[in-house]
Amino acid sequence: MSETARRIAERGKALLKDMVAFDTVSHRSNLELIAYIEAYFKGLGVATERVYNEDRQKANLFATIGPETSGGLILSGHVDVVPVVGQAWTHDPFDLIERDGKLYGRGSCDMKGFVALALAAAPEFLAADLAKPIHYAISYDEEVGCLGVRGLIEVLNGKTMRPAMCIVGEPTSMQPVIAHKGKWSYRAIVTGLECHSSLAPQGVNAVEYAAEAIAFLRKMGREKIAAGARDEMFDLAHTTVHVGVAHGGSAVNIVPNRCEFDFEWRYIPADDPQDIMTQLRGFIEHTLEPEMKAIDPSCGFELIERSVIPGLEIASDHEVVRLAKACSARNDHGKVAYGTEAGLFQEMGAIPTVVCGPGDIAQAHKPDEFITLEQIDKAGAFFERLVERWSAAA
Repeated sequence: MSETARRIAERGKALLKDMVAFDTVSHRSNLELIAYIEAYFKGLGVATERVYNEDRQKANLFATIGPETSGGLILSGHVDVVPVVGQAWTHDPFDLIERDGKLYGRGSCDMKGFVALALAAAPEFLAADLAKPIHYAISYDEEVGCLGVRGLIEVLNGKTMRPAMCIVGEPTSMQPVIAHKGKWSYRAIVTGLECHSSLAPQGVNAVEYAAEAIAFLRKMGREKIAAGARDEMFDLAHTTVHVGVAHGGSAVNIVPNRCEFDFEWRYIPADDPQDIMTQLRGFIEHTLEPEMKAIDPSCGFELIERSVIPGLEIASDHEVVRLAKACSARNDHGKVAYGTEAGLFQEMGAIPTVVCGPGDIAQAHKPDEFITLEQIDKAGAFFERLVERWSAAA
């Protein structure tokens, strides 16, 4: 391991310890951590720009190192984390500790580790004579639907200096990832007609009609497994359909007048997500609602979009993929089932994007989340190679 890579890794570990200490669970403000990162950049003489949410309690952060020209590279990562409530942690989740070659703490893997190491590389970028700019895009609310980065991309779309490509540093064990599934999630609100359960046929049972719709979704999921399009490079080769939450009813002797359930599908690029929605709407409109409205016209379904995260697909020989492979010293690439902000950079911003970062996604969202020191060191070497390749002398 070279001295430069070691320096980046050690600096990254120190930054990661500080960053984990900020409780940035998605429902909380992230402004204290954003201020910390701003102060870090200010100490290096780097200007920053905030892009706030509507109530100005959260912000994305954007910064640039290098010449004021187009053609730069974005290093992108989110700093919100998932909750720790109800998880059996063996120590304070917001205190990064080192044990047995691992760094434990909420967000250490997903994905403050990458952000810390990218920040740790900033002094090296500043010391190099960069031919093209390096941009930092740090976002909020990724864990609740990739919400925050959308406003940041809109700002980038209005800039005259257009980045040429992007690396999103989600944990891939430093393997370049060229595709991930897209995700559509919805909430169904079913309105029925309440009555005494002894007169059940005179009412409209919202729970039972919700159950029929859920069973229909389950049937579609089985069809995707048995005979749907497949891409064997994904860890799950087919599109998945899933119902995660359901609530309805108040007492067993009351026909329930309301039920809600949340559902999603994560689709491979070969599938059209609109097709799933069209099938579900057709079943509701032609089979379920006529029965419901025959008893009371006010009964029926309302489908509310929760989040839409586009999938990612980029050619394995694209320039940004070749860059990620060179910097990670790997010749392989992969595809993953989980979603990232990469699809949004590519779809909303027309910025070719690859996913590549330290850590194993299997550790994300779990109690005692960790990133290994080996992955920290590999990321240090990754950024050293990136500095070399991005300099004017390269």
